[in-house]
Amino acid sequence: MNATKTAPTSEAAGQRLAEEIEALGERMQLVRRSIGHVIFGQEQVIDQTLITLLAGGHALLIGVPGLAKTRLVETLGTVLGLEDKRVQCTPDLMPADILGAEVLEEREGGQRAFRFIPGPVFCQLLMADEINRASPRTQSALLQAMQEHKVTVAGSPHDLPSPFHVLATQNPLEQEGTYPLPEAQLDRFFMQIEVGHPDIDAERQMLLATTGPERSSAEAVMSGEELIAAQQLVRRVPVGESVVETILALVRSGRPETSDIPEVVKQVSWGPGPRVSQSLMLAVRARAVLEGRLAPSVDDALALAPAVLRHRMALNFAARADGVSVDDVIHRLSAPHR
Repeated sequence: MNATKTAPTSEAAGQRLAEEIEALGERMQLVRRSIGHVIFGQEQVIDQTLITLLAGGHALLIGVPGLAKTRLVETLGTVLGLEDKRVQCTPDLMPADILGAEVLEEREGGQRAFRFIPGPVFCQLLMADEINRASPRTQSALLQAMQEHKVTVAGSPHDLPSPFHVLATQNPLEQEGTYPLPEAQLDRFFMQIEVGHPDIDAERQMLLATTGPERSSAEAVMSGEELIAAQQLVRRVPVGESVVETILALVRSGRPETSDIPEVVKQVSWGPGPRVSQSLMLAVRARAVLEGRLAPSVDDALALAPAVLRHRMALNFAARADGVSVDDVIHRLSAPHR
């Protein structure tokens, strides 16, 4: 009798989950279209950024100036209904300029007390522009915020708003006066997204849309509460055994100590840790939802592997001297699964 009752209940729950996933997929198409009114020719960048946000992570955007990285963050804040703020990172930027500080105030009656003034990190979508220009001390101020979604100032913890996401940008050309991000902070970024130039058709469309008398604007499609619900739903998307095995194989074969690929053993200094497996599992779920599918495939893992892995691996000196890139190694990791 119990088995007879359990089967329909399980089937009904599966049907409800499928309907919720389909509804979220349709909503994300509206988000895509609204962003596309403002950002031209960066479909892959937009999709990878949305996947990062659906998975609840942070993204590092790498690209030369003028590719609409800042505009993308502003547009995402509008479309997703998030409070966004921007910090321009410079060598003289101090941790208090991001986190906030306590100030001594004199109240009525002559009493003095400290009052905490929140910094720009107290928002839902923080853009850290040219993050590698901030000093290591200031970079480290973001570590706790990105990992624990709270900050500690003068010994007192302060919770950050929810959801909370950091989208940082970095210019790959000008390296004078910069401070490379330490591995611990790079690992906090869910994806490293390479931002390239748009193709000629997209650039033509951009010219016509941005230099005329009227400028396109994005409209709000979601709210912060809906994004949180979407992130919870993404974690419920079922993942097949073949996808799980592919993710494990990709990550473990990238570690010199566990890899059976000669190039990895010879060229990789240190490989991806278990957090990469977790990130890739969430990423494939989010990509499936974004594309209107009920479950991810092996192709999702292969498509997202470069963005999830490239900043969590390091090549040795000999490999760099031979002109080998991390993306070359990741392509070699993916080859047996294609």
